[in-house]
Amino acid sequence: MPAVTLALAGAGLRGQAYARHAVASGHGRVVAVAEPDRHRRELVATEFGIPAEQVYEDWADLAAQPRLADAAVIATQDRMHLGPAVALADRGYHILLEKPMAPTEPEAVAIADAALRNNVIFAICHVLRYTPYTRMLKKALDDGLIGRLVSVQHLEPVGWWHHAHSFVRGNWRNSAESGPMLLTKSCHDIDWLVHLFGRTPRRVSSFGSLTHFRASERPPTAADRCVDCPLQQTCPYSATKFYLAALADEEQHFWPLGAITDEFTEPAVLEALRTGPYGRCVYASDNDVVDHQVVTMEFPDGATCAFTMSAFTPMEHRKTRLLGTHGYLDGDGHTARYVNFRTGTETTLSATTEGGPDAAGGHGGGDEGLIAAFLAAVSSHDPSLLTSDATQSLATHRVVWAAEKARQTGTVITLDD
Repeated sequence: MPAVTLALAGAGLRGQAYARHAVASGHGRVVAVAEPDRHRRELVATEFGIPAEQVYEDWADLAAQPRLADAAVIATQDRMHLGPAVALADRGYHILLEKPMAPTEPEAVAIADAALRNNVIFAICHVLRYTPYTRMLKKALDDGLIGRLVSVQHLEPVGWWHHAHSFVRGNWRNSAESGPMLLTKSCHDIDWLVHLFGRTPRRVSSFGSLTHFRASERPPTAADRCVDCPLQQTCPYSATKFYLAALADEEQHFWPLGAITDEFTEPAVLEALRTGPYGRCVYASDNDVVDHQVVTMEFPDGATCAFTMSAFTPMEHRKTRLLGTHGYLDGDGHTARYVNFRTGTETTLSATTEGGPDAAGGHGGGDEGLIAAFLAAVSSHDPSLLTSDATQSLATHRVVWAAEKARQTGTVITLDD
């Protein structure tokens, strides 16, 4: 397979990760980058040997040029997806777009329309679809191993420190700046569940709120900054304790530590915590996204699904129970306990899963799997090598928006076909 050339629009942590996976596979080559942050722009240009004339500060400068690559990886901030996705699709680039597709439905529709009218290969980075574990579960369902799928229970354990890092102090803390938690974090899971069922739900409802990471929960002696706080040794959300511990572990330098500093030294970390958003008390931030939420879905055939997202867990692989007419699967991201109702026997299904459940761990092999599928699809001009396209991704995003509307209004939302 010839190497697919890539233009990178957005060279943050996710953009860098996708670029590295593409190059490491031997089937991708990064030939252009657009990134407003000078350090990240220069880092990527040097790492991948990008010529100076194809290094840009803004995605618009990249889009203004004749097409420079086969495909574009768009990993800008969530609210900046519309412009580069439409412009680069209009230039003829095949598109790999970081999730979520867009913060609003009209923007997502415009992106899908651009992909369709230009006949480009398009994929959202729903990496959970591409793990060995997912392939194992999907095959079991498609083969009828548990009969007809009747109900699913699914838990997304965000993790107490991960939630504090990304959704209280980080870029996804405020719905006006990024989007609701269900979209920015859990569109992965809603898409994955629809993928397992093989169809979209007919009705959805949802409940959830911000219950803990708010001013009313603040201990009386807590300081506004963790570096000044007398509780930092006992608080489970102490930024000082967490990021200094991450400094001692090189595997955590890229993520999560790379989000707060480019220099991995104790003085640099402490300075970032004194002056930047990641050093704020979790009870004195400007966050407003929920810290727990449940979504219930009913499918046209009567099947049901209950999804739970919670900050108040360890950060682990998702836990999923699949209840069928002739069997039962209970999975943990690595293996699944299989109970056969016909015989009464129990066995364990295993997937060769590498890496952890988070971005730093490659989402259990999903990051590599997605990149491999996208590069193969572009190289062979065969979009069927991907498990979803622009239309299907738009459909699962619509489930997310419906669920969030249901949470806000206290109603049950019926989705159109």
